[in-house]
Amino acid sequence: METTRQAERHRTAAERRRRELLEAADRVVLRDGPGASMNAIAAEAGITKPILYRHFGDKGGLYRALAKRHTDALLSALRAALDAPAERRARVEATLDTYLAAIEARPQVYRFLMHPSDDATPSPEQGFDVGRHSAPLLRRLGEELATVIAERVDLGPDGEVMARIWGHGIVGMMHAAGDWWLGERPCARAQLVSSLADLLWGRLSEAGDRPGGPGF
Repeated sequence: METTRQAERHRTAAERRRRELLEAADRVVLRDGPGASMNAIAAEAGITKPILYRHFGDKGGLYRALAKRHTDALLSALRAALDAPAERRARVEATLDTYLAAIEARPQVYRFLMHPSDDATPSPEQGFDVGRHSAPLLRRLGEELATVIAERVDLGPDGEVMARIWGHGIVGMMHAAGDWWLGERPCARAQLVSSLADLLWGRLSEAGDRPGGPGF
């Protein structure tokens, strides 16, 4: 019994330490964006780099942990927008706005997750190999959105496939349009939201709710 309690205490302490290290990494990412380095994160956490590697394995492991942390929070916010008591068009706009507001509020985090470092001559200690990891992040968002669509919208006999097409297509649209907008700021966020909702609205406005589902 004592061994079990000790193992549980060790696991709890390890989880708490991991959270603390991720919070330190977040602070560095907010400051440095895609140029964040393992050295800087270790220094922020007050530990040596080998200890950081012990918790996450390598840069890719730390990136994936940070990506999951931020993607989980974003998905929770998107689902809250989809569940809001409002007309369908308003919820579509609220969902788009939730995504754009998130990348606008923390652009350095967004750039860290989606863009490699702009440093022309990066050393092994600078930046993360972001290009390898951003595609799985977008695929996860696409699958999650596909699940929501399949639960809520009646898309006919091929509904599951259609929901996945829509889910990945919408995420691709949000990502590409948001990336362009965040870099150039050619219009207000509200105008971008309205324009993207117009683009989505055709078939979505005609589809009925899925019988027995939560509705959309």
